[in-house]
Amino acid sequence: MTPFPLADRRAAFRAAAIAFVPELGRAPDPVWDRLEGTVSQVLAARPAPMVRQLRLFLAALDLLSRIRHGRGLAGLDLERRIAFLHRFERSSALLIRRGVWGLRTLVFMGYYTQADVIAAVGYRASAAGWAARR
Repeated sequence: MTPFPLADRRAAFRAAAIAFVPELGRAPDPVWDRLEGTVSQVLAARPAPMVRQLRLFLAALDLLSRIRHGRGLAGLDLERRIAFLHRFERSSALLIRRGVWGLRTLVFMGYYTQADVIAAVGYRASAAGWAARR
């Protein structure tokens, strides 16, 4: 298994993940392990500078949270964390918007591709297309 490349920013990553998918706040360790495993696989296929940028982006979000609210991203209650990240996803700076949406995409990919989550939401897509549903 590939080591989690954001391990040094795990608290900020998980805090953001819970803001994007509140159900993750109650998720057991195996769900987090699978999520981080998927993210690790995706990031392993990306250039090292891109992964460094993502770690730097998480560090910047955490620092800005400390400056604005006096505590890091993981220390904010869910409502404040969601509002904080929402401001950045609407930023006039394209790079910042892309950072938030890229992070959100990684979280969604890691969570919503898990078999138990797919079953829970009733997702029934198939490579066979609509014919598989008949």
